[in-house]
This record gives sequence, C-alpha cells and structure tokens, in this order.
Amino acid sequence: MTGLDPKAGGATRLKGKICIVTGAGQGIGRATARRLGAEGATVVVAERVEDSAAKATQELVDHGVTALKVVADVSTLDGAKHLMQTVVDRYGRIDVLVNNVGGTIWIQPFHLYTEEQIHLELQRSLHTTMWCCNAVLPYMIAQQGGSIVNLGSQSPRGLYRLPYAAAKGGVIAMTKVLAMEYGRYDIRVNCVSPGGTEQTDRITPRLAIKPGVMASAPDTEEYDAYRVELFDDIKNQQALKRLGKAEEQAAAIAFLASDDASFITGQVINCSGGQS
Repeated sequence: MTGLDPKAGGATRLKGKICIVTGAGQGIGRATARRLGAEGATVVVAERVEDSAAKATQELVDHGVTALKVVADVSTLDGAKHLMQTVVDRYGRIDVLVNNVGGTIWIQPFHLYTEEQIHLELQRSLHTTMWCCNAVLPYMIAQQGGSIVNLGSQSPRGLYRLPYAAAKGGVIAMTKVLAMEYGRYDIRVNCVSPGGTEQTDRITPRLAIKPGVMASAPDTEEYDAYRVELFDDIKNQQALKRLGKAEEQAAAIAFLASDDASFITGQVINCSGGQS
C-alpha cells in the first residue's frame, strides 16, 4: 500500500522513534502516519473522532506498525495535555510531534464572516498547534531533544479564507519563535506549508466543527463561485499545474521529523508545486 512500503521512504530513519500525528484519521495526517510507520516509527494516531482514529490505527497495525490510538480534542489545552501525558505514560517519551490538525471551515469574503466563525477558524487552525506545542515542550525539555513539525499553508497569500490564513500565518510565526527559544534544548521546530492537495479519503466533513456538530454553509451560487475562484487562483499560482498528493506532503514531513534534518530548524518548506 502506498505510504506503508518501507522502500518508498528509502530508509528506516525513524526506527524506534515515538511519533505523534494529530488529525491522523484522514488526508495528510493519515498519509504521514503511514510514512512514519513505514520508516520504523511507533505512531500515535491522535484524533477527536473515534471511528476514524480506530480505522487509521488498525490500518497501521495490519501493516506491522506499532501504533497507539488516542482520542483527544486538541483544540483545548486540556485535550493536548491529555494526549501528551497518555503517550509519555505509555512510552516514556515523545520524539516527534506532527501538528497536522487544521483546515478552513468557510470559504467567503472576509466581511461575510461572523464573530463566531472567526473564533472557530482560529480554534481549529491556530489553537490546536499552539496547545500541542505548549503541552509537549516540557517533556521534550526534560528529555533534551525532540522534533516538532507544524503544518502551515499557502493561504496567507490567497483568497476568501482570511481567518484561516491568519491562523496559518500564526503557525509559521510560532515555528520560527519556538525554534529560537528551544534550540538550546536540542528541540527542532520546522514547518511544511502545503499547496492545494488532493483529499481522497475525507471522513470528517470540512464543516464539522466538533463530533456530531456541523457548521452551516450558504447553499448559493455565489458561495459556489467563491470556491471556484479560490481553486482557480491556487492552480494559476502553481508552476506544476496539478494538485499535490498527501503522500508528497508526508515525505516532506518525514524528512523534517528525522535526524536527516538534524541541523535544520525554524524553516518553512513550501511543498506547493511552486505556488509559493
């Protein structure tokens, strides 16, 4: 299966590493969990949705990967702390944290966003990464090392997703500041910023703001036109005229997570087909 063949990575450079992937039930997170497992990692599948967490974990186990399912809502600090404590209680350390949770909820001009919508966008795409970094750092400091890979985006130079773009711009800033603050503890912090990427295995709908709760979206021709314009804008910015694959994002993430990137920190890799 693509992403679970060790030959696809060409190495077992994560052998013995304890790696957490948030949002590992679908998309880039799932592909990353597969790639890290193929390279020898013990993979912690962190998800807020029980069904997708169980499915992704079982898939890894069926392919010989040591995997642990942790159901947690990392949009809260308590949820992030629960995740980290569970992993440390089980394995004694955390070597890699991939902060993958995020994704825009609404696509529309900024003046149409409500206050609640803006808060929800920031909660999903900024706070999740912030809380997980806050919760994992004490453990990485204690063990004097670790690798954090955050997921950014090309949205800070795009259309119709300003709250999401602001959140991802914050993730990029967070990456650079944390790299400077925590390099003294041999903790590396980097970021992969995807461009438009195929989502062929979506389980949780984009408009799901929490398990069982869906946000409302205008069912209008105007709203559909915003989506078309957004994706046309993304395609027009790219040098490679296609969407990326989740496995391509996972390959960049695995590199930054591994010791092959042992002297790289505070960096943003634009895995975007030249969109950047």
